[in-house]
Order: sequence, then C-alpha cells, then structure tokens
Amino acid sequence: MKLLKAFFIAFIIISITSCSEKEDTPADIQIQNFVWKGLNAYYLWQDQVPDLSDRRFKNDQELYSYLSGQSDPAAFFSNLLYIPNEYPKDPNKTYSWIVDDYVALEQAFQSIRLTSGMKVKGKDYLDGSGNYYVYVYDVVKGSSAEANGVTRGMLITQVNGTAITATNVNSLFSGNSFTIHLADYNAGNPTTNGATIVLTKSQLTENPIKEAKVITSGTKKIGYIMYNQFSNSFDGELNAKFLKFKNETIDDLIIDLRYNGGGSVQTAVYLGSMVTGQFKDELYSKQVWNSKVMAVTDPNLLINNFTDKILNKDASGTIVLNETINSLNLGTIYFIVSDNTASASELIINALSPYINVKLVGVQTYGKHVGSITLYDSENFRKNGPNFRTNHTWAMQPIVLEIQNKDGQNKPEGFIPEVTLEENPGNLGIIGDPNEPLLQRTIQYIVTGSKGISTPSKSKTYTSWNSSMNNIDYNNMYIDFK
Repeated sequence: MKLLKAFFIAFIIISITSCSEKEDTPADIQIQNFVWKGLNAYYLWQDQVPDLSDRRFKNDQELYSYLSGQSDPAAFFSNLLYIPNEYPKDPNKTYSWIVDDYVALEQAFQSIRLTSGMKVKGKDYLDGSGNYYVYVYDVVKGSSAEANGVTRGMLITQVNGTAITATNVNSLFSGNSFTIHLADYNAGNPTTNGATIVLTKSQLTENPIKEAKVITSGTKKIGYIMYNQFSNSFDGELNAKFLKFKNETIDDLIIDLRYNGGGSVQTAVYLGSMVTGQFKDELYSKQVWNSKVMAVTDPNLLINNFTDKILNKDASGTIVLNETINSLNLGTIYFIVSDNTASASELIINALSPYINVKLVGVQTYGKHVGSITLYDSENFRKNGPNFRTNHTWAMQPIVLEIQNKDGQNKPEGFIPEVTLEENPGNLGIIGDPNEPLLQRTIQYIVTGSKGISTPSKSKTYTSWNSSMNNIDYNNMYIDFK
C-alpha cells in the first residue's frame, strides 16, 4: 500500500520526531526505542500521551536516558496507551498490543492457532449461587475437540477435576492437554453428569467459513453463510461461495457474524462488494489517522472503495490472488450479530448502511470502530523495510486509525438489532439448521417482515469470558501495508 511509503518519506523530510538516527541505538534499549518511535509516529492518540509528545525529548541522548529506565518492553508499551472517553464502560478497551513473537501474530491473522478446537463462553448459574460454567458454542473442524466428540451445546463445570470459576477459567484451559467434565443444563444450574473428555491442543488452520448453504422457505431462496474471521487467506473461497449463491439466484442473504471479532479491512471491502456490486468505485469507508499522518498524506490514500476485483499480494508484492468478485447486487442484507461481533464485522454493517437496507438480528454488537497495523523494528516499521532487526521478534499492533462510513459515521457503542434475540445455552441448536433459534428468527423476519416483540433497551454489557479472548488477535481490525 502506498500510504506507509508516502508517510515514511514525509516522516524523514520533516523530522516528525526530534531524535536523529545518526547513532546506533544502545543494544539494551533497542526494543524500547522501537516501541517509542513507532507509537510516536503512528498511534492514533499520540497527541493525548505526554510521553509520546514530539517535544518530549530534545535529542537522542535524552530519549535514551528515558528509555533506559524501561526494563520491560511490554509494560512500557502498555503505559504509553490511552483510553478514550467514549469507552468508560470497558476499561480494557485499549485495543493495542505488543508481542514478542510476530510469527504467531502473523499466523493468527491467517486463522492459524494453537488450539484444542473447542470454543466456549462463560456463564453464571441462574440460581444466584455464584457458581460458574462454560458452554461450547463452536468446534473447529479437524481438531482434537471434533475427533473426541465435543459438540456445540455441551456444558462444562470442571477442568481436570477443578470446579470452574470466573477467576480460574483462563488458567484451567491454558494447558496443552486437559480433561473436561460435562454437565446437564438443569434449567441454567448445570449438574455434572460424570462424562469426561481429554483434549489436546495442536496447530490448526481454521476455515472462517463455517457454513454456507441455500435454504428454501416458502417461495424464498435464502443464502446463509456463517463467517467467523475476515482472513484474506480465504478470500478466494469466500468468493466461490458467493458464486454458488449467484448461480442459485437467491432472493435474500443472511451473513452470520455472531462469532466474528474482525480481521482484514480489505477483506471486509471485498465482502461488501460481493453483497452489492452496483456501487463499484464508490466510497466504502474512510480512515482518520493521527494529525501527523493526516497532515502529510494524500486523502485519496485514506479511503476504501467498493470494487469488482480481488487483488491480493504477499509481503514481497507478488500477486497471490487476482479474480473478479461474484456480486449479488442486493438491496437488502440480513446480519446475525452478538456482543462478539466487532471491528471489521461492524465495519461492513456500517459501510453498507448508507447504500442498502441493513437488517440485524441478535443482540447489540461489541462497539469497535478503530483499526491497527503491524509495526516491525525497521527504519520504516515494515518487516521488509531497511535495517530490519533480526535479533528479536517483537512487533506492535497499535491502533492507528478510526474508520467511518461514507457519511462520516460509526457506532462506538455498537449496533442495536431491530430484532433482538440472545443465544440460550440450553438450546443452542445446530449451526446452519433452519431450526437453530437465531437463524430461524432471521428467516421468519425475511419471510414475514415481523420484528416480533421488542425488548426494553438496557446498558451495554460485555461477555464475561470467551475463550476467543485468549487469541492474540481478539476483536482486531487491521489494514495491510504491502
């Protein structure tokens, strides 16, 4: 992408920081120096953090003296982050993170993870006892969980013989091998039934296209696709599913994003273009970066337009996928959403809303309208940039942009469905089955137009625990610099 190159040139010309690169960075603060300079250049809220100010240090020596007091790069990074006022209900919404193994980060963006294949959510007992359990909401194909008979809807009250609590749940599932103890629902107060399953984690590539099919309801042919991550590794397969929908001349389309925490902005543009097609080259979304980037960047480099072509390149610029998008030219789209629907999932909802009718079924989405980039320790912060440091594997994923639709709008608090329905752990149903409660309700909405009985609005809440929270890229939205 031309943006980083253009900004980096301007960065050098106008000397955005007051620190020169004439001297080698002392080895003991090399990573800290990378952290500070990367955040100073790109962090969206750079001007809100006094220690990231362009005037904070007069020269390299003063900066290095400051950095020498920062022994832990991860803690240093965290201390430089800012929490905007619009996120008071969730103090953990910094959205930025740092890793000491960028290989694992890169793999996560391509849906490659170390996992048992079992995805679970936490829930309190309904009797007010304070007891806690988790339920399986998804199982990855080819995983240990699938091989050992774990299925959607199973309830777990113990791991390795220890009762699950809200405070120990992360540690209980952290091992590479563990035993789960199953339970019966018992009206929301699960009781252990004696069954156990041993699971082992392995490195897996998860296909984010969980299900794709055509459902006939009365005279309606309805396309349904559950899509769990915006991963460009699967753009070709996603496009192939839309060719199937196109060839079967569907009347309506349901995209199930209830478990989709985000991913690639470019893939979100492709998916929006598959849904439509009639808006080629019109504005899909626009990016707002920090004031330093905005001052030196051509505004045309900060927009995403609808397109009729998938054109993906690898880090070296080699084309890996070049094909025409299979567009449906729809005027209405239905999304199934939840509080785990975030980032790029919310972007496609927001971007399509000014153009076509967007209908939502489920519960209020997470609320995340900012995106990140991966910064590496090189002169231009790219992995293939000059003087790329190979003596460590640290990388940063800081928030660098806010993303808006064509009307300059977004929804920091999330999107509220007009048809509200929450998953019930006691009756999850089978994904893709027309009788699965959320899918059934969406089909009913399509066929009858009925929104049902509305429920009173309530304050935004956040999922108490979800195993996906442990993913390195949890609820992330990012753009690629090629």
